[in-house]
Amino acid sequence: MFTNEHGLSLRTLKYGEAISEALVQSMKADKSIFIMGIGVADPKGLFGTTADAFKQFGASRVVETPNSENALTGIAIGAAATGKRPVIVHARNDFMFLAFDQMINLAAKWSYMYGGNAGSVPIVVRAIIGKGWGQGATHSQSLQSVLGHFPGLQVVMPATAADAKGLLVSAMQSSTPTVVLEHRSLFESQGVVPENLNPVPIGKAAIVKSGSDITIAATSLMVRESLRAAEGLKSLGIDAEVVDIRSIRPLDSETILGSVRKTGRLVIADTSWVTYGVAAEIAALAAEQAFDELKAPVRRLGTADVPAPVSLPLEDIFYPDAENIAAACLDLLNRNRDELNVPSDVGPEFLGPY
Repeated sequence: MFTNEHGLSLRTLKYGEAISEALVQSMKADKSIFIMGIGVADPKGLFGTTADAFKQFGASRVVETPNSENALTGIAIGAAATGKRPVIVHARNDFMFLAFDQMINLAAKWSYMYGGNAGSVPIVVRAIIGKGWGQGATHSQSLQSVLGHFPGLQVVMPATAADAKGLLVSAMQSSTPTVVLEHRSLFESQGVVPENLNPVPIGKAAIVKSGSDITIAATSLMVRESLRAAEGLKSLGIDAEVVDIRSIRPLDSETILGSVRKTGRLVIADTSWVTYGVAAEIAALAAEQAFDELKAPVRRLGTADVPAPVSLPLEDIFYPDAENIAAACLDLLNRNRDELNVPSDVGPEFLGPY
């Protein structure tokens, strides 16, 4: 443990451990918070994220549920309207499709439809996204663009252990329904995390590497891939800036545009399809508000425009990685790809099954 310049006590934790700590500390501080979902009381506790909470607070506040996502979300909204702070957990974000009516037509619109006279419904929805171990077409989707489309919801995508804790803490303190999308390939990754309840502001992107030649704006796991890409580009004398978008809605347009205006080039790397996606929204933002500063067309990267495959070799093609990102940067800079050497991925291997 050590202390940073702001006096915060820091330790190295895994992404999943940081989520667990956020839940336990927040539940101690606020007795209205409770957790519900499939597998939350399982001994593995969804990558270990709910196991400690179950040990400390028991079944009265960590509630194992049946497969009835729509009903459970309705129950959570009702509980939130009467002063509780429910945290719903989905082992796969794809299961939320069954709860979209409740989330979009009730939770997201609650304050607006009642003119603020019916309180708020501060539900938090944790949902796991991404690839690995043959998850396939119905268990590998990344739903940030769908959820981010609707006013009244906040949508965040932590890429680091510190943000996994800090953004979840902010979500549990917010009066706005919030979806936290956690990538299954990040749960074993490690980072420095504050010991106390230190919220990370929702709606604020982070420049995780400064640079002057090109901007890479990335979501979730693509932040890690973008940093690898930036390291490979550095060996060619190219100084890439990496922006961790973090908050899908609200989107931090000021930070993104500031970076684009500085570098004049933009590559966007997302964990989902580019068509109608977050990458498309950010590309439109750059075109509308920073067109005169752009030195090259915006480049979008995301998953191949087909449903996710099960086969591992096909997955490797389906998902973008650091080499794809670095190659896109070289194309915008009119540089040859032949000398590109991207560092190997040092992230832990995902072993499944969830």
